[in-house]
Amino acid sequence: MSPHTRPGRIGRIPVLEVSPVVEGGRWPAKAAVGEVVPVEATVFREGHDAVAATAVLVAPDGSDRSWAPMVDVAPGLDRFRGELQPDAEGEWGFRVEAWSDPYATWVHDAGIKIAAGIDTELMLAEGVRLFEKICREVPKDALVAAGRTARDARALTAARRALADASRPAQARFAAATSPEVVDALRRAPLRELVSASDTYPLRVSRRLALAGSWYEMFPRSEGAYQRPDGTWVSGTFATAAKRLPAVAAMGFDVVYLTPVSPIGTTFRKGRNNSLEAQPGDPGSPYAIGSPDGGHDAIHPDLGTEADFRAFVAAARAEGLEVALDIALQCSPDHPWVTEHPEWFVVRADGSIAYAENPPKKYQDIYPLSFDTDPEGLYAAVLDVIRTWIDRGVTLFRVDNPHTKPLDFWEWLLAEVHATNPEVIFLSEAFTKPAMMLTLARIGFHQSYTYFTWRNTKQEIEEYLREVSGPDGSVLRPSFWPTTHDILPPYLTHGGVAAFAVRAVLAATGSPTWGIYSGYELVENTPRPGVEEQIDNEKYEYRPRDWSKADEYGIALLLGELNAIRRNHPALQQLRNLTVHATTNDQVVAYSRRIGADHASRATAAAAGRTMRAGGNDRRAPRHDDVIVVVLNLDPRNAQESVVHLDLSALGLSAPEGDDNAPFFVAHDLLSGETYGWGAHPWVRLDPQVRVAHVLQVGPA
Repeated sequence: MSPHTRPGRIGRIPVLEVSPVVEGGRWPAKAAVGEVVPVEATVFREGHDAVAATAVLVAPDGSDRSWAPMVDVAPGLDRFRGELQPDAEGEWGFRVEAWSDPYATWVHDAGIKIAAGIDTELMLAEGVRLFEKICREVPKDALVAAGRTARDARALTAARRALADASRPAQARFAAATSPEVVDALRRAPLRELVSASDTYPLRVSRRLALAGSWYEMFPRSEGAYQRPDGTWVSGTFATAAKRLPAVAAMGFDVVYLTPVSPIGTTFRKGRNNSLEAQPGDPGSPYAIGSPDGGHDAIHPDLGTEADFRAFVAAARAEGLEVALDIALQCSPDHPWVTEHPEWFVVRADGSIAYAENPPKKYQDIYPLSFDTDPEGLYAAVLDVIRTWIDRGVTLFRVDNPHTKPLDFWEWLLAEVHATNPEVIFLSEAFTKPAMMLTLARIGFHQSYTYFTWRNTKQEIEEYLREVSGPDGSVLRPSFWPTTHDILPPYLTHGGVAAFAVRAVLAATGSPTWGIYSGYELVENTPRPGVEEQIDNEKYEYRPRDWSKADEYGIALLLGELNAIRRNHPALQQLRNLTVHATTNDQVVAYSRRIGADHASRATAAAAGRTMRAGGNDRRAPRHDDVIVVVLNLDPRNAQESVVHLDLSALGLSAPEGDDNAPFFVAHDLLSGETYGWGAHPWVRLDPQVRVAHVLQVGPA
């Protein structure tokens, strides 16, 4: 029974408000290989007969790849939900099929009438006729052919015979037709009538790193930099920066992210701590891009040559790291484009080029680009820059302030890159209004920085976790950063080592993508007076670090533990599976992530580059639900106690009859190695001098 709904028509059984759909399908919804994608729709019909729905995953070649039963998640509101899981990159699609469920209708009506002794034989006869149809017609359905087993066929045949056996009591005949075996068989292979389909909506499936990964930011010029006896500085190079890569890899990071490595202008160069006058030897901000040595596609001669950069990329890959590069579409006054293409800038009435301003702030060392005078020429030039760095081995780009450039430019650029290099990932650094942030995500950015850094209270954190793991978050794909080279929040300036631990746990488990800025391991938390950024900021000077001191704080060890936990647990590699749990203390936050056993198996297989058929078995993959519960003390100075009220259904557990607080499941702390017997309402005590959080793997006792 194939769907017979014409595109754009309502269908015999309406399918409305399908999600995830971006602007009616104008842009594709997002997924990653192995990601569990929740699909929802409103499905209803006239009268009282039962309806059901199926989510269908459509492969890039147009074939139906897999099907997922949908359940009514809002009884009375007709909202159905199912889960799809693509296993390869490409331009996929999905649709929702609604259908009349004659079995559910019969079970409902017959159950009431037989129990009341009304039309008993008639209802049983209707059941016989229904099962004859099920056994005769259902195997012809493509969906059933994929899910029907020999055991299912035997169960359905036995039910038909039992219903027709007049020598048995009516209740026994009805019970045979509603046994768990029959219900399970028809869940996998239902009889579907009046099938009506939604339109097929686009679903772009990216590689896994677009959804889940850990980033480590560094300024390559600081790694290996040193000061001569006369006070002058020698810059670090790609070769000296490469010596840091084994330590980054040892902490379990996936990406090493470099701030801009292009030549830096000297006109109006900023000095240390953003002073307006640079002193001799001050390296300037790497965001003031361009000098006589070249522009965005050139390499700063102090860092090395193109061959040296390629060697750095090769060294990173040898450590299992990919290289991300910062792209800042702005120019210093010394950039070659200023003289070669003055039409790419805003020229004032006095003939001068406008520098960047955010009144009363002035950035004389930076000229913004104008995208309206010669868009064709500028667009092509930027695309050429991106492709130059891709050719040099860059596979990810962190884009500086994309919200200050036209959206139609980004839509064009991202589509052009995707057409030739779909593996390349773009991270949007747009701290701006929600409409702009979300639209940048909709038109093609794979990930986005978020306001996580400024969410500190229990209420703020709980609300934000729900927001970024919900419908908008699945488009935005949040990237959580406790600090950046631009941002040092007050919570970290006052909270000491424990505050750095709290934010690391929250970032690493609150989002599948997270990152830290180099120096986090050393608890660098001294602000420049009056602003939320570090003093002696690395944007304006060399910042070599004594990494031998990292062990004093324990943060580097924690980062490695968190990344290992993330890598070993598929639940933490998903975005749309988060549940917040209630606590009795305003300083304690609790939340969980869960992925079902089948989904976890396929996600693990996808991570290893293997494919699995639906229902397949892989002994190397998890055989149980993967469930992680995080309980976190937000107070970096004082011990806090709380009762945690766990939503057991979200954990895939159910309390035994009687005292649901009695221990009936195991909670294994992946940070401390301790194991607890927990019930539905465990008590916790977290002393930040000992531990700031429990990161627990939860399972049956």
